[in-house]
Amino acid sequence: MNVGVLVSGRGTNLQALLDADLSPAVITKVISNRPGAAALARAEAAGVPAQVIDHKGFADRAAFEDALLVALGDVELVVLAGFMRVLTPRFIDAFPLRIVNTHPALLPAFPGNDAAAQAIAHGVKLAGVTVHFVDAGVDTGPIIAQRAVPVLVDDTADTLHHRIQVEEHRLLPRVVTALAAGRITCEGRRVRVAPAGLAAPPREQSSQGPHPAQNFADELL
Repeated sequence: MNVGVLVSGRGTNLQALLDADLSPAVITKVISNRPGAAALARAEAAGVPAQVIDHKGFADRAAFEDALLVALGDVELVVLAGFMRVLTPRFIDAFPLRIVNTHPALLPAFPGNDAAAQAIAHGVKLAGVTVHFVDAGVDTGPIIAQRAVPVLVDDTADTLHHRIQVEEHRLLPRVVTALAAGRITCEGRRVRVAPAGLAAPPREQSSQGPHPAQNFADELL
């Protein structure tokens, strides 16, 4: 499965993907909407074609997304790796259940910006990362997998976000690999993940794992 990665900044999630064995997925294109994004250098160092499509150079969002679609070409799966643009339903419909994003919170808690700071402000004891399909909302798509991390009493937004990122970098490549292998399906908002070696997810599986903060899908990735 050809994978295109959309980036806007440092590219740490991109690096996690570049460092992993994603077979049967292969990253064929990296596109940044921001010139000079560090993620571009990461792609070039790995020998992956990278280009800039600056959203500021287009009259409107539709024209920008048209350029993205042309550049993505034969890509079958789109990964948003720190991509700081909201995609319209028209773009999303071009890749039905084939756009994934990560968010540094246990969705549906703390969507949007500054999730780690939100978690600390609310006094929660668990934070984490969610990998989800992208829909027309902001961080509202069906949840594929989650990993929880504890919120420590002396955490700042930065220290908590760093620990969340460690889990994010582990989880995202595993989700991409499972998607490319056809092990992930979605019915409504319910995502099913088959263990490696199974052709299709068993329908009787529950989406809930033994821990209330852990998606059962993560157990199979």
